[in-house]
Amino acid sequence: MKNDAKPELPTHMKAAIYKHYGSPDKISIEQVPVPTVTPADVLIRVHASTVNRTDCGFLRGKPYIVRLFSGLLKPKSTILGCEFAGEVVDAGSKAHDYNIGDRVFGFKDDDFGFGGHAEYTTMSTTGMLTHIPSHLSFAQAAPALEGAHYALHYIRAANIAAKHSVLINGASGAIGSAALQIIKHAGAHVTAVCSTANIEQMKALGADVVIDYQKQDFTQLDQRFDVVFDSVGKSTFGQCKGIMKPRGVYMSTELGPYWQNPFLALLSRFYGTQRVLFPMPDTVAADATFLRKLIEAGAYQPLVDRVYPLDDIVSAYEFVETGMKVGNVVIKLSHS
Repeated sequence: MKNDAKPELPTHMKAAIYKHYGSPDKISIEQVPVPTVTPADVLIRVHASTVNRTDCGFLRGKPYIVRLFSGLLKPKSTILGCEFAGEVVDAGSKAHDYNIGDRVFGFKDDDFGFGGHAEYTTMSTTGMLTHIPSHLSFAQAAPALEGAHYALHYIRAANIAAKHSVLINGASGAIGSAALQIIKHAGAHVTAVCSTANIEQMKALGADVVIDYQKQDFTQLDQRFDVVFDSVGKSTFGQCKGIMKPRGVYMSTELGPYWQNPFLALLSRFYGTQRVLFPMPDTVAADATFLRKLIEAGAYQPLVDRVYPLDDIVSAYEFVETGMKVGNVVIKLSHS
């Protein structure tokens, strides 16, 4: 790490803070200390972040199991924002591969500390951090990892390959749109399920077939799929069994009614030929590099629905909680 031309840094920064679990109105904009850099960290001046389902879940502390990690009665870490894009402004003594001024983007949920909804955040250089492709702005890079990271783990768990047919429910969301592009890059046949308004965009991303859920119930299709991936968790294994091949796989990003999906993932290993998978994603540094290379190759592009300033982050949360966003909602931070 070269520390040439280290900029003068403020002692305090603007951040979106939540001190209690609840609705978006629990968030306030406050001045807080700039985080301290530990030996393996870099300090990043954040130019863009996102609001996503992960942030909304931790804001409300639901499902309640997340409170085992984030704090039982109130959040231990008060700044959300699990993905970000910005520039390196300082580094610890053991930080490597990054120089002051480098444009970077990252995703962090391993410590449930987040921190992207602030003017500055720290990130370990061993985490999911990588350089921004030269053709992307900060606002374009910020949403590149969270949804794609989850999609990638599900795709790998199901061993999706060119020979497979895959149905993606919620294909216009952050996870679904990333999964569509990554699966098409692998050569598989993709049927995307979305609303009427997003049909053309799903075709543009490469979907072979698009189903309008406002006009047709995808669980009643005659076609049978190798993999049914519900990226928004609106269906169940029972509803989708009829559209799965005899050895088909069902995956959902949600726990399901009565938390059934983790249990079905265990039971289906021993009963029947159709499987439920419920992988537990982890943050692997190499995945950030892999996804960056897909972006550079033109195989993956994160979708951006709306952009809000940090001062209007409550409105961003309210919109995300409607469940109607297409791709990602970006938060821009100014450093005037």
